Amino acid sequence: MLITHQAPSVRDAARPRKMERAFEDIGQGLRGWRLPFALARLDIRNRYRGSVLGPFWLTLSTAVMLIGLGLLYSTLFRLDLSTYLPFLAVSLILWNAISAMVSEGSNCLIEQESIIRQMPQPYSVHILRCVFRNALIAAHSLPLIALVFLICGYTPGWVGLWALPGVALFLVNALAVATLFGMLSARFRDIGPIVASVMQIAFFMSPVIWKPELLGDRQRYLPLNPFYVVMETVRGPLVEGGVSPWLWLAAMLYSALLCGAAFFIFLRFRNRVAFWV
Repeated sequence: MLITHQAPSVRDAARPRKMERAFEDIGQGLRGWRLPFALARLDIRNRYRGSVLGPFWLTLSTAVMLIGLGLLYSTLFRLDLSTYLPFLAVSLILWNAISAMVSEGSNCLIEQESIIRQMPQPYSVHILRCVFRNALIAAHSLPLIALVFLICGYTPGWVGLWALPGVALFLVNALAVATLFGMLSARFRDIGPIVASVMQIAFFMSPVIWKPELLGDRQRYLPLNPFYVVMETVRGPLVEGGVSPWLWLAAMLYSALLCGAAFFIFLRFRNRVAFWV
């Protein structure tokens, strides 16, 4: 009787376990969303402790900036103030939210170094905490949009409801940005200053204080700017009468690429974060 000996199969259990732990981390963070939400509210309370207006200081500064820029650029661009002011109000509030999400997302893991080293908390909790905190701060400026619409006598109509899917897409991108840059900044501390410099340039390169139609024929190149595309999914239904299907397609494509990159980095380097921070 011939007996054959087969070499024992070697199975690398690290990879499937790494995938399982990544999904488990994300699932625990999403199921326990009340914890990062409560921590986000605590962050806001501590940040503005002793302040009379609290986070409404950002609303006040945005209102002052809105009045100044509105009067100046409506004159320079020869635009009607009653139509330019609603556009500028939505643009400034959206940009402030984007800038805060990107800049604070780069530090969402670094600033929680003591917790990460001492407690076995899912990393997604720290990411959600950062996104919730900035979303709540941005929400304090929403009444400013309603006030500007009321003063200018502008109503977006039923098409304005299409801004809700844009807000949902915005939050998904915020989670992906905080995950991607949060982990990269934990490893390379130069990421934070680089991101801050890029955001300064992106502010002037994106239609925040200027309208897209001012570019004339070159307006067709704007979808190459991901900041414009993401902003337009919210701003378009509110002040421009809607968003074209091509812009929605571009926004979903950029979001898919960003989420894919964020998940790859999270999956690949999640177990090293505690050594990086």
